[in-house]
Amino acid sequence: MGYLLVWIVSCLMFLPEKTCPTGWKMFSGVFYFLSGTSGIWDEARRDCRDKGADLVVIESPEEQNFLTTIIKENTWIGLTDNGMEGQWKWVDGTPLTLANWATNEPNNGGSLTSEEDCVHIRAEDQRTWNDISCTASMKWICKEIPRHHCTVS
Repeated sequence: MGYLLVWIVSCLMFLPEKTCPTGWKMFSGVFYFLSGTSGIWDEARRDCRDKGADLVVIESPEEQNFLTTIIKENTWIGLTDNGMEGQWKWVDGTPLTLANWATNEPNNGGSLTSEEDCVHIRAEDQRTWNDISCTASMKWICKEIPRHHCTVS
């Protein structure tokens, strides 16, 4: 009887999760979380990391198109040139290869001395990207590659 109980408990421990985390959307096997509040870029990144994710790294035109369907306001993404002005890198350290900049962007605010080091997706004009001060306040989108199986509810 004791072995049967141990076997049942062991089986239950390894059952797949039945629902995805509340508030997350799935696209192409990846989870996305759109914040309900606004904050500066560092707060946005911290919130994503607290959720086991990071600010979104956009890796394909299809992913960009998906994001345009869920973003309704200016929204932080995980792209910055904080390390060196003009060298855009994603939060995972990869350099920028795919871009969706708005016309005349990035422009660092039109000045070499401005501090527009973070990037957001604009709510208007086809959801293009704009560099802006990291201290601007807006919503953000996190991206997490699932570590276990779940079904979308």
